[in-house]
Amino acid sequence: MTSTVDEKTAFQDGAVNDNPSPVENGVLQNVHIDAKEEGKLLRKLDIFLVPIIMLVYLSCFLDRSNIGNVKVAGMPEDIHATNQQFSTAVSIFYATYVVSETPWAILLKKLTPRILMTGLAIVWSLVTIFSGFIQNIAGLYVVRLILGACEGGLFPGLNLYLTMVYRREEQARRVSYLFVCTAISGAFGGLLAYAILHMDGVAGVAGWRWVYIIEGIFSIIIAAMVWFGLPNNPSKAYFLNEREKELMEQRSVQRAAYMGSEEFSWEEIKIALKDPKVYLSGAVQFCQDILLYGFSTFLPSIIREMGYGTYETQYLTVPVYIFGGAMFVAFAFLSDKFTLRAPFLIFANFFGIIGYILLLCDVPVGVRFFATFLCAVAVYTGPGLNLTWLNVNVAPHYRRATAIGLQQTIGNCAGIVAGQIYRSSPYVLGNAFSLGAICVSQLVILAKMWYIRSCGKLKERVANGEVEDTRKVKTGDWALDFKYHL
Repeated sequence: MTSTVDEKTAFQDGAVNDNPSPVENGVLQNVHIDAKEEGKLLRKLDIFLVPIIMLVYLSCFLDRSNIGNVKVAGMPEDIHATNQQFSTAVSIFYATYVVSETPWAILLKKLTPRILMTGLAIVWSLVTIFSGFIQNIAGLYVVRLILGACEGGLFPGLNLYLTMVYRREEQARRVSYLFVCTAISGAFGGLLAYAILHMDGVAGVAGWRWVYIIEGIFSIIIAAMVWFGLPNNPSKAYFLNEREKELMEQRSVQRAAYMGSEEFSWEEIKIALKDPKVYLSGAVQFCQDILLYGFSTFLPSIIREMGYGTYETQYLTVPVYIFGGAMFVAFAFLSDKFTLRAPFLIFANFFGIIGYILLLCDVPVGVRFFATFLCAVAVYTGPGLNLTWLNVNVAPHYRRATAIGLQQTIGNCAGIVAGQIYRSSPYVLGNAFSLGAICVSQLVILAKMWYIRSCGKLKERVANGEVEDTRKVKTGDWALDFKYHL
């Protein structure tokens, strides 16, 4: 017996799997999924896929942000770099990072996730190791440019991979795992740097050089785990039994029912390039990423400026990063539970506003250190929830791939800014600029909420026959039955 798929259920999914859906004359086979079986399946997917995804992003962000750890360990002095040159080295990473994101995202399916992400991980791991042997500022510029070109493909790729596995209402929590990795990388990077810096002088090599060499070797090990542990087709993953593969196929049917073709289409790319949601989301991401890249890269310097020593600085960053990551997981869980994105994003940003105000005020050191915890809430929750908000409101795959790549390209230009505003102690310019960015972000979030709400109301009026349907795009997320998340 066959039955049509409930449209509301179908549109709770934001991704389409590679497998063709079993459609016969517009009628789909029964795709009812038992909730208990699906819950068990999700737990298994989380156990096998999430640790690998988290580890590879952890190594990626660790290799990118460890420049902040080596800065306080004497690297600029050893390579005879001025503060301005070092800030340029931080910013130059994003020159290649931002231009590579959209192409890598579009190429994900053609190259396959395993080949693309493993290849990129191997190259940036080797570049990280070679960073331990640079002798001058020119060498630092070169390795940062290559690192940016490789790492630019990872986050859009991992994010798209998650949309191939999880439904819309399941995504915020999983995307949060990626951003938690940015926090963990800060905490882990601080602890690791603290330990490795004690190797200063071993084999005649400076401690900061050992930081690069050892962390690069760690990343190569992670790259091997990606190759062997990340299936190209989640529906046929090696760790699923036959019944679980059937459930994955049924979930694929639900997504494929109304999300459109998975075939590459320049038209879908053009639609994404003209979508106001993408640019509003990109503007929010730009503001939030100013916080993310400024805070994650220069937190050791900000804490050291409070009067702490080199080794104290490294381990004092750890609780700040952990708190920020934990708060993001909590916000993401609530966001999925209530299928609301913007309200939690706005609320989290208020923590950051208070935190940056305190950093700018003449208050005791203990209060300023407490302020870094408040900042961390907005630093990690903001970019992650905003990205999820875009994920769940764009379909099908290539439209979403373009949207994510473009949003990340716009957002990651903030990395160039972050490297220039945090130039010298006491970092008043950097903290003030970050405060202004988060306030602007709040306004753009409200504007995006208004736009999405107006789009939803327009589709409702068209569906009810109240107005003529003059929309140029009527498929994917512009289909009448596609329900937007606010």
